[in-house]
Parts: sequence; C-alpha cells; structure tokens
Amino acid sequence: MSQFEKYSDEKLLVLLKESDPKAFTEIYKRYWDKLLVVASNKLSDILVAEEIVQDIFLDIWKRRQSIKLSDQIERYLAAALKYKIINHRHRLAVAQKFVDYSKKAEEQNFYSMENYLQFEELKTKLEKLVTQLPEKCQLVYKLSREEGLSQKEIAKRLLIAEKTVEAHLTRALKKIKSGLNYIICLFY
Repeated sequence: MSQFEKYSDEKLLVLLKESDPKAFTEIYKRYWDKLLVVASNKLSDILVAEEIVQDIFLDIWKRRQSIKLSDQIERYLAAALKYKIINHRHRLAVAQKFVDYSKKAEEQNFYSMENYLQFEELKTKLEKLVTQLPEKCQLVYKLSREEGLSQKEIAKRLLIAEKTVEAHLTRALKKIKSGLNYIICLFY
C-alpha cells in the first residue's frame, strides 16, 4: 500500500496541481472503475466508454495546474463524464443525420440521373419516330412543335391550305402517339 492511497482527495488535488504524477495515478486508480461502470451503462460500446473515461483523465492531467476544484473531485468527474457522454451522443446524432442525408442525396442523384437517361432515350425515340413520318408530314410537325408556328403560319410558309396543315399534324401526332405508347409499354 503506497502512501498516496491514504491521502484524501483534497491532498491529492493539491499534489496534482504541483504536477505530482503519483497523485494523478492515485486519482486514476480510485475513480477509473467507477467512471467506466457508469459510462458503459450509459453507452452501448465498452470501447467508447473506455475512450471517454480516458479522455477525462487526460484532460485532468493537461489542465492540472489551472483546474479549479475544491474537495469534490468525484462530483467533478461525474459532471465531466455526463458532459462527455452528451457530447458523444450529439456527435453520433449529427453523424447519423449526415449519413442519412448522404444516402438520400445519393438516391436522388441516382433517380435524377435515371430520369435524365430515360428522358434522353425517350427523346431519341421521338426523334426517330419523327424521321419515319412522310416528308411533308415531318416538315409540318417540326414547324409546329420545334419552331412553334401556328397552323396559319405553316400554311403561309408552305403555301398550302390550313386544313392540309391540320391533316398533316393530326396524322403525325397519331403516328407518334402510337409509337410512343408502344415504347412506354416496353418501359413499364
């Protein structure tokens, strides 16, 4: 039995402030197990509990000369442990939120990319369907849908009747619609 085992907490604190490593070792021996039991009961991971308790003692040693404790080292250690556990749980919660957010963002990016690829594929199919239309029908469709001209403007430009433009558009839209319906059925 060393002489330090007989010292009160107050005496050990005085010696600790004087940077006595044996006083620190005695405080460590007295309270390590108690703190570890409490920490391991509060946390699900014994390794994390050990790390937290170790950090508390490391902080005490680093701040030994400036630490302001009277005779209540046990109360100080309990408060430090409580703070460290709360801080650890907070960091876990923040990390989990980040993981959840990352997964959600990844899924959204995947679906955005998937939607983009489907859109591009559908656009390609539509362009192919348009190229399969008869020449005049194709021209009327492009002037209407791609250039945004009205039937009257198309009729003037092509020197044909509005009813003819309407007939070409109707024919084009029917063929495109039936072609797209077939493609959509294949997708889904």
